[in-house]
Order: sequence, then C-alpha cells, then structure tokens
Amino acid sequence: MRYIIIGAGAVGGTVGGRLAQAGREVVLVARGPHLAALQEHGLRLRVPQGESTHRLRAVDGPEPLGELRADDVLVLAVKTQDTVAALETWGDVPVAGGGTAAGLLPLVCLQNGVEGGRLALRRFRHVYGVCVWLPSTFVEPGVVSAAGAPLTGVLHLGRLPHGTDDTARRIAADLADAHFEAPVVPDVARWQYAKLLGNLGNALEAVSGPVASEEARALFARVRAEGEAVLDAAGIPYAGAEEQRAARGDKVTLVPLDGAPRGGGSSWQSLVRGTGTIEADYLNGEIVLLGRLHGVPTPLNELLRALANRFAREHRAAGSLPVADLVRLADEAVRV
Repeated sequence: MRYIIIGAGAVGGTVGGRLAQAGREVVLVARGPHLAALQEHGLRLRVPQGESTHRLRAVDGPEPLGELRADDVLVLAVKTQDTVAALETWGDVPVAGGGTAAGLLPLVCLQNGVEGGRLALRRFRHVYGVCVWLPSTFVEPGVVSAAGAPLTGVLHLGRLPHGTDDTARRIAADLADAHFEAPVVPDVARWQYAKLLGNLGNALEAVSGPVASEEARALFARVRAEGEAVLDAAGIPYAGAEEQRAARGDKVTLVPLDGAPRGGGSSWQSLVRGTGTIEADYLNGEIVLLGRLHGVPTPLNELLRALANRFAREHRAAGSLPVADLVRLADEAVRV
C-alpha cells in the first residue's frame, strides 16, 4: 500500500516519517514553506532514537500524482476546520482502472474529535477513524518531532461508524512496524469520545498555558465534568480512565529531545504558528452542540471555544491570559 498523508504537519509528518522508516511508500501533502522545505531538504523527523531525513515525494494536492492507485490509502491529518476543503479536493480524483477516491479508496481520519469522520462519511464510502494518542510537534518547516518512547504513539483504529475489516488490519500491521501500537477495534468512536474529553483542555492550554497549577487543574476538571455530563445525557459511550490507562500503560513516555522542545498540544501550536484558525469548534464546540441538543448547560466549554477562536483570529500569544483571569471569567459564565 502507498500512504498519501494529507496534511503532513506534526501528527501527519510523524506518521509518514515513521512509515517511511519502516519501508512503506509514502507521499506527503503540504503547502507553503513546509512544502518547499520538504521538497528541497526532505522530511526531518526527530525522535528519541535520533534524527533521520526522509526524501519523500511531497506535493500540494492530487494533480502532480495523476491517477491514484488502487492500493493507495489516504490519511487525512489536517485539522478538522480544514477537512471539508481536503475532502472536496481529493474525493473526485480518478483511480486507475475506473472509479474515484471517494468510492474506492480507504480514508483514514487521523484527527482529534469526531466531526472529521462524520464529514468524511458524507463523501467517502470507506472511512476509518483513529483515536490519536501521539505527542508530536511541528518544529519548523520540514521538521517534526515526536518524543514518545518506547512507542511513538498508540492509535486505536476501526471503521466508521463501527466495525473492522482486513484493510484496517493491514494498516494496523504497517503502523505496528513503524513504532506504533494500533489496536483494531470495532468501536473506535468510543475511544475517540474518550480522547475528546481530554482534548477539552486544549483550548485552556492555548489561552492560559500549561494545565499545571492547582487552579488550572481544578478548572479543567470542571470543563471535563461538563463534557462527561453531556455524553452521558446523549447516551454516547466512551472508554473510562482505567481502560485507557490499561491500554496505554507506559508505552508512550515523553523523552526530552535536543533542539525539539515539546511545547504544547495541537491548539497551542496553532496559536504559536499564527495559523489564524483553531480546532476548538470541534472539541469544546462538540460538547456545546451536544449540550444544546440534549438540554445540558455547557457554559465553560462555550467560554473556552469562544476565547480560543478569538485568540486565533486576533493572533494573540499562546498562553497569555492568566489562569486566575480565566477562572474569573469561568465563574461569571456559570452564574449567567
């Protein structure tokens, strides 16, 4: 199989680089200075085992590839807010022998949240979800790092909306050869919703810095409790904390990397890079949506969604709102 990584940033670049290390054929899709660096210098991947450079084909879209191959796997690793554009770009691309990508090829959603998979199912017939447990960083154009050891990440994988098949097992086997654990599960959404609850802290980290102080941790606990109440009201199952700990164990322990600071999570990195957008609408916003559908108040997640979007839109510095001020705003939001 050939893996086409649509969105070769921190997560996509790490998966693409690791697959290339394992001898799999990989194409990277990127844009701007990152694409230029990939084309000129290759992908530089920094991991605890050392730095490696991979001279992979890098393109800005499907046109340079011509017809896609019947053995291609599309790996969608863009942020959720960029999903529709990516699906529209790749869905109608012809596949050798007849048919289109949307009708024939597997599309693996390597994304946070759950909305990307739902959007994909509107257009693609064979969609696979992944619960992404992969601490990684976009260091600079052409360079990504992943500090996990002994494994780079744990990627629960399954068909959407549910089920497993031979394609999922073949992809999982390739990932297993590439320093990942990739359990194939029939209920991948249950793992994705569990990860979503953890990702509710992404916006908090983005606007106020690491969730490290007692005050920040207490606020995150309140934000997460809102999310759990919403999922329970909606009847949506999610893997519990003990089950997650048992699945991950000490398989992905962060190791300091020279020249590649871990920094913050995906939302924090979006602010640092000044992309102008952030995925809070599909993390905290997912809880807000479900809360409105099922009559559960979600003032804290609504506040974080709005603040994160404002920070991205106005290019504010990541972590620049003191946590004490955020707690005050949160208390005011609850009282309204």
